[in-house]
Amino acid sequence: MKFVSALQGRALVVACLLLTGAAGCGGDSDAPGNDAGVNDGGEPDAMTPPTALCRPGPYWMTEGETVAIDVLCPPAGDEVSGDAVTFANLPAGASYDAASARITWTPGLDQAAVWEITAEIADRGEATTFAVGVADAWDHADNVPIVDRSKYPMEYGMPVFFLSPPPADPENYENIVIVYGGETHHGGGKLRGASSLDFPKNSYTLEFPKAALFSEPERAGGFLDKHKIVLTSTFDDNSYVRQRLAFELWNRLDPGHVQVQSFMAVVYVEDEFRGLYTVTDHVDDDLMAQQGLGGDGNLYKTVSHDANFGLKRHDGRAKAALSEGYEKKSGDPEVGPDAFADLEELIRFVNEADDATFAAEIGTRIDLGDYMDWLVLITFLAADDNAGKNTYHYHGLDAAWRVIPWDFNATSGQDWMTVRRSVEDVGYYESYNRLFERFLAIEALRTELEQRYRAVLDSVLSVPEVYEVIDEILAGIDPAVLARDQARWRAEYESFERWDQRTDFTTHAEEVSYVRSWLAERWDILSELHSE
Repeated sequence: MKFVSALQGRALVVACLLLTGAAGCGGDSDAPGNDAGVNDGGEPDAMTPPTALCRPGPYWMTEGETVAIDVLCPPAGDEVSGDAVTFANLPAGASYDAASARITWTPGLDQAAVWEITAEIADRGEATTFAVGVADAWDHADNVPIVDRSKYPMEYGMPVFFLSPPPADPENYENIVIVYGGETHHGGGKLRGASSLDFPKNSYTLEFPKAALFSEPERAGGFLDKHKIVLTSTFDDNSYVRQRLAFELWNRLDPGHVQVQSFMAVVYVEDEFRGLYTVTDHVDDDLMAQQGLGGDGNLYKTVSHDANFGLKRHDGRAKAALSEGYEKKSGDPEVGPDAFADLEELIRFVNEADDATFAAEIGTRIDLGDYMDWLVLITFLAADDNAGKNTYHYHGLDAAWRVIPWDFNATSGQDWMTVRRSVEDVGYYESYNRLFERFLAIEALRTELEQRYRAVLDSVLSVPEVYEVIDEILAGIDPAVLARDQARWRAEYESFERWDQRTDFTTHAEEVSYVRSWLAERWDILSELHSE
């Protein structure tokens, strides 16, 4: 069900002409009215008589606001008395005035839900159901918690998660109840992140039973059959686009990449409104299996900049083990002296092979397109934190290594503390990553990388295409929900100790404009740098 927004904080009067600018009632402002004989495909249908009942909405407001719904719409509605309309289920407090054929309702502080009001004209054999969404007035002093979570599947058209009790352990999954889309799931949850654990708006990993996987067919092109998913806080990004932009660009750089799907949702923890979150895949063996990579290989996550494919730590000190900076997430053996054997062998090859051997064999050991696109993406976005850590590396049995970049809050013009990044700070992160250093030092590989860079700057990473992705992300965030999230977190965002010394805070609109401008300027610089 798709919902249209109401303006928050003011009385909302929804009537046919206001919504459509024409004779019909309805949801979308450009939807056709109650013209005679329009079938589901939008084509005239001479056998279908004009309907007297207005289109069924949907309509959105917050508890305490007022909605007025015209029930009869011209032309056929002019021929019907308002007394001919009956209702099966008007909500408590709603009233119908037959003279004007209008429902008026100001929901109370205990009526947050998606309501369906069925109207019928018996002698015409005509009925319709008006969908009315009432958002929780979470910030009202006398607010009542949402009474029935199963009847609150959406908020201003955006899907809603309820987590109960709130996950509190960053190491172990705790049993929790997850309500999504009106359905109850008994699964697990834990806190997620490292530095973000200090945020007042936490991130979470959710786990669903293998026998009852999570699916959201209407989002992200079909977000289906997920054992684990991630709810990432937007606390440190008031543009709300950075994480999803990076994942979408990664997906578009090559459909053969491990695709990381994402969408936006609203989260309540117990009865507390937590606001907007980025919902993404959880990178694990299940995701590898789902994307045809077997799922029985070894998956490693890089957790510090010591995961640099080098023989030394990022600070130049010798490593006690080549696997320093990596965590093993799946694969056999999980622990012991051989747990990191394949990764250590790759690191030794990266460091010890001569140039000729490296150039000849690296493409048989790793998916070269994957790893070059990793370098392209993070240099384009100035993703310093992704050059060593914040990636996953997967080695399927008898297959090449694959890479999946992760955690993109420090991109597109800000660092991990939200401080503004210079658009002119351009580099290949050779000091962060021995693998990148070797790509650039060997002429044949550097040429291949440069050719790849030029190609994607003129396609996937071109300014129009990047702007298109940003527009698509923002189109999926209802302005009313965005305003609610800002109302909840803005003060804490500006006073958060990690960046409270900043004097250049932006509004959401200003931050989006900043991201757009930063990326456009970045493209100009990189395009010149990579010109033939």
